[in-house]
Amino acid sequence: MEKQYRLDYEHYAALSELPEADRLLVAEAQQATKRSYAPYSKFRVGAAARLRSGRILHGSNSESEVFPAGLCAERTLLFYAEANHADDPIEALAIASDPSERECYPCGQCRQVLVDVERRQGSPIRVIMSGNGSASVVDQAAKLLPFTFIL
Repeated sequence: MEKQYRLDYEHYAALSELPEADRLLVAEAQQATKRSYAPYSKFRVGAAARLRSGRILHGSNSESEVFPAGLCAERTLLFYAEANHADDPIEALAIASDPSERECYPCGQCRQVLVDVERRQGSPIRVIMSGNGSASVVDQAAKLLPFTFIL
């Protein structure tokens, strides 16, 4: 039996079209790219999360000489949030990169961890993927990985 998967998302041709809270979160993610350590790929990624309390957390990618020991910005942020703010769920997470020739999307590992965090906190995470002056947004991370790993 054939089935279909449909992905509903929002696309903003200009960051100025984003709702203000999302636009501010993208700006925070852009700032986080400056704290990235990417001497090998030269691709700096920043992430910013807004918690239910309104607090903003940041993460950036970090590369290692012993590839693949580095870590993506999203997972850096998600693991920090769970370790230090587990009682304050993540409502939204923005991703930005430098250079930003196109929108920055999470890798497969980050998508799985985003879904894991959604499950543990019992609420969706709005994901804002920005770059080159535009953004695409999903209202929950699970939409980015419809066939997730489940133990």
